[in-house]
Amino acid sequence: MTALVPLVVLIPLFAAALTLVLGRRARVQRIVAALALTAVLVIGVVLLLAVDGDGALVVDVGAWPVPSGIVLVVDRLSALMVVISALVLLAVLVFSIGQGLADGDDETPVSIYYPTYLILTTGVMVAFIAGDLFNLYVGFEILLVASYVLITLGGTESRIRAGVTYVVVSLLSSVLFLASIAMVYGALGTVNLAQVALRVQELPLDVQILLHVMLLVAFGIKAAVFPLSFWLPDSYPTAPAPVTAAFAGLLTKIGVYAIIRVETVIFPTPELNPALMVLALLTMVVGALGAVAQADIKRILSFTLVSHIGYMILGVALGTVAGTAAAIYYIVHHIVVQTTLFLAAGLVEREAGSTSISRIGGLLASAPLVAVLFFIPALNLGGIPPFSGFIGKLGLFQAAAEQGGALAYTLIGAGALVSLLTLYALVRVWNLAFWRSRDEVAGDETRLLRAVEEAPLSTSTVSETRTTPRLMTISTAVMVAVGIALTLFAGPLYALADRAAENLDGPDAYIELLFPGGVEPAGDGEPGSGEVTP
Repeated sequence: MTALVPLVVLIPLFAAALTLVLGRRARVQRIVAALALTAVLVIGVVLLLAVDGDGALVVDVGAWPVPSGIVLVVDRLSALMVVISALVLLAVLVFSIGQGLADGDDETPVSIYYPTYLILTTGVMVAFIAGDLFNLYVGFEILLVASYVLITLGGTESRIRAGVTYVVVSLLSSVLFLASIAMVYGALGTVNLAQVALRVQELPLDVQILLHVMLLVAFGIKAAVFPLSFWLPDSYPTAPAPVTAAFAGLLTKIGVYAIIRVETVIFPTPELNPALMVLALLTMVVGALGAVAQADIKRILSFTLVSHIGYMILGVALGTVAGTAAAIYYIVHHIVVQTTLFLAAGLVEREAGSTSISRIGGLLASAPLVAVLFFIPALNLGGIPPFSGFIGKLGLFQAAAEQGGALAYTLIGAGALVSLLTLYALVRVWNLAFWRSRDEVAGDETRLLRAVEEAPLSTSTVSETRTTPRLMTISTAVMVAVGIALTLFAGPLYALADRAAENLDGPDAYIELLFPGGVEPAGDGEPGSGEVTP
């Protein structure tokens, strides 16, 4: 079974090389990319079933023994993230194939797009299964380099401008992360997560806090935690629809995943938990207020993306099994639902020629299927019962109530308020873009155009309406169905999240995977790989 672990990285990597060699043979590129992501999804499901039933998998790359070489670790959390990421990336790929076939690949030139998209997939997979800080950094850099290309596809002025902001912020985050790794290695002589967890308690408390803060700041930028989230609303909306959907669904969650690893494996102590809870509160509230103030669907969704990162940080900051389990479930929910909403926004843009709610209307009558595909995930994101958004929020609130305290109850109240604000922002989109008639839009055209002209940061443009290919609609519908499945199968999924959280209750289980008995080897061991049941 351990032989399957490297394949989630090698398959998209070799597929990227193959699609690059194929050059302008777009049809073959599409087939290769789709087959590669399908294979990763299947392997991810097999790995998830294996680790949930038999325990985590550990692979020593190149047969170098731990901790001398690179180690890959697949536990319940990383296997779950591999599966949901592969599913989302495959759905977005199908969406982009449909868009490319309809538009002649004007938005996503295939000679660049498919190899870069597969490189992005490679980076995502590396980040989820890396067993040390440096290879986690490598995974981040692989996906970030690919994202620099994807976010500027088409070369328009708005995309280049947004891309510059994104690149600068990402480079700053990478520098901070690399500096943190250097400090960890200088203080402990290793970057292996299990070894760091074993040795970090020997450091003075002030040094531990410094390393802890450095890592949190680096990952906080990647996760778009307030006040480090300023870059996101101006960066994501300008990219092509499939790129925006993939970014919104996955990239910030990788930052949250890294924060979970830091808080549960390296620094499980509660010293910074109150600070994280405050940041979670601010992230939720500021993001929701930003969403309410926007007049463009993509920008509204970008601000709601920021606000819902706060829910995930809340679960992590509680430092309990219940909080971590709720955070894991909410991450899975949000990856699916946020991606779906951005795909639906891409459909709206094709049908109406814009995503500005001040310029479009009547979509319920002209595109009822698109209306349904937007309406269902919008209710889900707003936390309406019985959808997965409600289940995830309820789990977070229950975990906070169990911990108690003024800050925890404040976060419960803020979370409920943010859920209402999210619902208000999305209902506003529904009323103006779908329910309102086109005649009402035309009657207010002069006033609304003047308002748009007075908003220099607006990313809305008006283009010709275009027919919507079936592949784009099908891929969005599949994601809507997956979101509904998260509700129908919430019990088993939440139970899986709870089992994953139990393994993350302190560093002992992770250390046991790499160092049976919880003790570092005195010398080099025998090369190979192992399968361990924690």
